[in-house]
Amino acid sequence: MSIRLWSVPLGTALRTFDLPMKPGKHPSSSQVTYREVGEDYFQKRQLKRFAGVFHLWALGVGAVISGDFFGWNFGLGAGGFGGLLVATVLITLMYVGLCFSIAEMSAAMPHTGGAYSFARTAMGPWGGYLTGLAENMEYILTPAVIVVGIGGYLGAIFETPEAWEPLWWLAAYSVFVGLNIWGVEISFRFSVFITLVALAILLVFYCGALAHFDWQQAFNMEPGEGATQFLPKGWAGIFAAMPFAVWFYLAIEQLPLAAEEAQKPQRDLPRGIVSGLMTLVFCAFATLILNAGIAPGAAGIAQSDEPLFEGFKTIFGEGLGTRVLALIAVAGLVASFHSIIYAYGRQIYSLSRAGYFPSFLSLTAPRRKTPHVALVFGALIGYAVALVIHFASPGSAVGAALLNMAVFGAVIAYVMQMASFLRLRKHHAAMKRPYLSPTGVWGAWLASLLSVMTLLALFIDSSYRHAVLGALIWFLAGIGYFALFARHRLVKAPEEHFAMHDGEVPSRELPQDADAASD
Repeated sequence: MSIRLWSVPLGTALRTFDLPMKPGKHPSSSQVTYREVGEDYFQKRQLKRFAGVFHLWALGVGAVISGDFFGWNFGLGAGGFGGLLVATVLITLMYVGLCFSIAEMSAAMPHTGGAYSFARTAMGPWGGYLTGLAENMEYILTPAVIVVGIGGYLGAIFETPEAWEPLWWLAAYSVFVGLNIWGVEISFRFSVFITLVALAILLVFYCGALAHFDWQQAFNMEPGEGATQFLPKGWAGIFAAMPFAVWFYLAIEQLPLAAEEAQKPQRDLPRGIVSGLMTLVFCAFATLILNAGIAPGAAGIAQSDEPLFEGFKTIFGEGLGTRVLALIAVAGLVASFHSIIYAYGRQIYSLSRAGYFPSFLSLTAPRRKTPHVALVFGALIGYAVALVIHFASPGSAVGAALLNMAVFGAVIAYVMQMASFLRLRKHHAAMKRPYLSPTGVWGAWLASLLSVMTLLALFIDSSYRHAVLGALIWFLAGIGYFALFARHRLVKAPEEHFAMHDGEVPSRELPQDADAASD
């Protein structure tokens, strides 16, 4: 008999093909096999539709907004103000091409798998898994970065010892994993509320900073030999600052993960992605210029775990009011922390449901229909990694090291998604596309090029190279797990069925209220 298998040999270019097989023959190293599951398998793995376009906008912006409160400023140390400014322009172009491409694919393939489902259709199980694995690293490590920022802000506000920081992290994980488990309705409503609060705090900061702005503050770093005030680290500083500029946008691409919980995903996902990106572009440049352009300036902000708090002290002084405002500013970190916990829960859920990860991780709560096992599991891994780096590299190096690890996973996933977009445009031209990317093929190529440049930049700074190598080992271990075990136990989840049957998704494999998706 002939079984259609989509496979990718490790040593060759990603591709799809039909493979004739004899009954009972064990697949070779490049093949995958599917196991039979009963009807109750998907009944125990159902999600609930709720989100509209405003919820999706809030989820996308909320996932990223912490980048304006913490993390981006390490790029000032890597490249100076000018280096980070140019890097941010380049990274903005990268995300324009990326987001338009993802918007097109998410409308055509509205599954919770997101990036994994795009690559699964375009490049087979191996392509889908490698993309999903890279994205999984990004979404598990990003909350770990943010929780370090939350600990830094709360520690500064309440003047707690540095040794208390892991306790702040544990408290944050406990509260917001619990909130995500509680239900999708409260999760999305909280995303809207906390995102609007975070944006309001940024607007207060922008207005206050204008009265204190001085370009000399932005250029107060001592230039190296042969360098300038604009580029104190030289032209190489632009390259070195690129991973930190990613922090202004990282995780906006998570929105396709909400496809099976959106009411009208084919219409609303592209709208949410594009409107979210426009919001974030404004915030990125306003934060970079205004936060670096007031005391203590680029040199001081570069070393801070709470850069916005430093700016608030310049604007309002060191009194109680500033501390209260800084406490409210934690909302920006909370918005992203909450939203990306949502993302890794759905991402682990989708890969587990299809058998790429252990299947118990995709179980959902019987009444609330939230992936509670995946949410807890991802939190445990993220917290453990943060603890390891905390004890190995204390201080602000924890956040910067975790940031580079998260960016490592992200840019690999970006390259794979753009490869998926290009293959789908070429080999699946007849696929129904409710939304078309205005940047088309050239946008995907530009995003791919800049993603590769960012990946290479991660290995420049020796201070964080050990963390990136740790992420690489994690990635290779994940590949080994799939090669030796998981590829023999896949399940025909919606993403798998879509890829194998030219877009047909059986209704029994859709989440509850699936009929709401048709539009």
